[in-house]
Amino acid sequence: MASDILDIGGYTIKRRVGVGARSTIYLANDESDGKEVALKRVFFEKPEDSRILEQVENEFKIAQKVNHPYIRQCYKLRRIRSMFKTRELLLAMEYFDGQSLEDGPALSLLDVLLVFRMVATGLNAMHQAGLVHCDIKPNNILLNKAGTIKIIDLGQSCRIGTTKRRIQGTPDYIAPEQVRRKPLGPKTDIFNLGATMYWALTGKTVPTLIPKKDPFGLPVQETVRAPHEVRPQIPPGISKLVMDCVEDDPAKRPVDMTGVISRLDLMIHSILSTKSKTPPQ
Repeated sequence: MASDILDIGGYTIKRRVGVGARSTIYLANDESDGKEVALKRVFFEKPEDSRILEQVENEFKIAQKVNHPYIRQCYKLRRIRSMFKTRELLLAMEYFDGQSLEDGPALSLLDVLLVFRMVATGLNAMHQAGLVHCDIKPNNILLNKAGTIKIIDLGQSCRIGTTKRRIQGTPDYIAPEQVRRKPLGPKTDIFNLGATMYWALTGKTVPTLIPKKDPFGLPVQETVRAPHEVRPQIPPGISKLVMDCVEDDPAKRPVDMTGVISRLDLMIHSILSTKSKTPPQ
């Protein structure tokens, strides 16, 4: 596959770094400026693949409207056509040497809070630009060894107030208004963020309006347990923030992402203050 991309021209391939259902991601150099990039190559093989192409094109379009250090940038989008139809897309993105939260190592409580403060800050920047991410989940948050994060995959992102024609989102993290196909806004991201924090703190997923099914395909009835009930070592204040974020009614969630950030700051400060007062062993 690397030789195919080399035939296209414009990029020098270093190595393959990821594979998806219809895509391959390479570490490459853009020959026009020497910049190191993550190059996503997306193939169109079946009519239903048009949704994947739409999401890649949307990711590029959305990325041009927000510039923040915690959100992965997209530099160039190239369409490769045959018989007047797009057969492939090449998306040159910012390369970030990190692992997703799902694949990365276990984190301390303090590190979890610091990571999600960064995520909330990046999402707040999107909201300030009039945009909603709509698919925050462990796989879409990258963390590197220096402790910095990148929010990735803007393929489902949209303008605040958008009502989508079909349900889009990841079942374990999806907000009720996404399932009900209601207008989406910052509180949609707050729910997705809270559901992701729930997973990071407990190792479990919060029940959503897309129910899990048993081996026979029947819905499983789930009860919502607060994080501190699942893991007693989690402070009640952190547990309450998570549960406030995943309220079914958007009006009951935090007013905006700045409110989430403020509450995270208080908790981070509390943990750091406790550590500083703990005498050395």
